[in-house]
Amino acid sequence: MSQTAVLSVDNIHKKYNEGKSNEVYVLKGIDFSIPPGQMTAIMGPSGCGKTTLLNLIGGLDETSDGNIMIEGNSIIDMDDNTLTNFRRDNVGYIFQLFNLFDDQTSVENVSLPLLLQNVNPKEAVTAAEMLLQEVGLGDRFNDVPGNLSGGEQQKVAIARTLVTSPRIILADEPTGDLDIATSDDIMALFRRMQEENQGMAVIIVTHSSRIANQCDRIIRIENGTVFSDTEVAAK
Repeated sequence: MSQTAVLSVDNIHKKYNEGKSNEVYVLKGIDFSIPPGQMTAIMGPSGCGKTTLLNLIGGLDETSDGNIMIEGNSIIDMDDNTLTNFRRDNVGYIFQLFNLFDDQTSVENVSLPLLLQNVNPKEAVTAAEMLLQEVGLGDRFNDVPGNLSGGEQQKVAIARTLVTSPRIILADEPTGDLDIATSDDIMALFRRMQEENQGMAVIIVTHSSRIANQCDRIIRIENGTVFSDTEVAAK
């Protein structure tokens, strides 16, 4: 694996109910590395292990075998407390269903990760407002999620993820519930934010070829292995 990789996934295996009669072998020796600044799509049929792989990379689940390194740090060797702190500072998550707090405003949702890092509340609010401006929601500071469209909620979720300047963003079907125009807008936002945060890698799990072809690279998972790994032709 390249020493300059932001992420290195080395011979990852994942089994559920290991050693039991109902054992499920989900991932079977996944290998790849991602350099700084690359946007990568993970594709494959339902149930092939895409989300499982994303959860392993993010330290939300444990591997059965293999190693995962982020910025040269093996997350496999970290204890729970170290992993929690490392994940908070280096990995950002974006989900299909946004996972915003319904009773909190856009500013409150976006500033929360900074407050968890003990950042001064005024500084956290200022940073949140700046990011919301950048994603085109400068007039939505005080709206709760229920007053926002799906695309606007996803932009709040993206701003919340970016506020801590993570090295890797993991996005699980981030455009799955959005129309084509809004999906393209979200992808353009990813690209712009990536350019402004030099070296940040973005990994997107998607079923959409349209979304995948807006990335730099497409890794296809089938039957628990890497079926193909291709660069997307420059447009």
